[in-house]
Amino acid sequence: MAVSTRESSAREMAPRERVPRAQTIVQVDAFSDRPFAGNPAAVCVLASAADEGWMQAVAAEMNLSETAFLYPTEGGYHLRWFTPTTEVDLCGHATLASAHVLWREGYLPLDQTARFHTRSGLLTAELQDDWITLNFPSQPVTAVTPEPVLLKALRGQEPVFVGVNRGGAEGNFLVELASEAHVTSLQPDFALMKTLPAMGVIVTSAAEDPAVDFVSRYFAPAAGIDEDPVTGSAHCSLAPYWQAKLGKAEFLAHQVSARGGRLKVRCQGDGQGSGQGDRVFISGQAVTVMRGELMGGERGRGGEREA
Repeated sequence: MAVSTRESSAREMAPRERVPRAQTIVQVDAFSDRPFAGNPAAVCVLASAADEGWMQAVAAEMNLSETAFLYPTEGGYHLRWFTPTTEVDLCGHATLASAHVLWREGYLPLDQTARFHTRSGLLTAELQDDWITLNFPSQPVTAVTPEPVLLKALRGQEPVFVGVNRGGAEGNFLVELASEAHVTSLQPDFALMKTLPAMGVIVTSAAEDPAVDFVSRYFAPAAGIDEDPVTGSAHCSLAPYWQAKLGKAEFLAHQVSARGGRLKVRCQGDGQGSGQGDRVFISGQAVTVMRGELMGGERGRGGEREA
């Protein structure tokens, strides 16, 4: 389409957000102490706010369960998370990956708390002995009658318990099954699961390993993720649920996806959301597996491509 000189000049004068010619992007395996395990996340530390459409396009290009975008702001960093298809309100593994990048890439001293301003409020992360501890809000679930579609999506598995968390904009069903074997063998109907009135489904049971308290898996086809390898945010509901069942506040948890991951989890509060200060502390390790340069791309208003 032809553009007049006056229109072109006005466009050149208008402020617009651009992506640098070479924007560093780092891929991290979160909730793992070795490469090629845990949950991979891409992390982009920007100089300033980015266009939402550009961030979504980058997340689709990376095609990981989450891509995190952060930039410095007063009192910390502004942080947003995108799946390949949508932005989400809370993500544990990409927050852990973001903190890892801030410390390991020299943005923050190792002894400084990482502070993130997000859709879910202020989140913090601290590093001690190679373990990163996230301070997240508790999101207890309320028992509900299982929806027929949910039962069909579980392909005949009989739940011990079904609850739902509606504490935020994105709800999750939490389903306890009879044993770890039932959890690991589950092959959900993702097409049916995608139609549920929730972001995803957390499936859990007591662990067979006596050193582990509980196991879980997380499915979110509605967000473009059939199964998330390790889901920190799911433990905001899992921790208070198992706190009530086991009568304890500290846990070792294992997410039994194909990649797998172990998390240390601690509840602050009674786990039932009766106190405004109820929190869940989620600890894990992280490993950088790739560092690259994102070359240009669309970020300007009006879909202008960098010259």
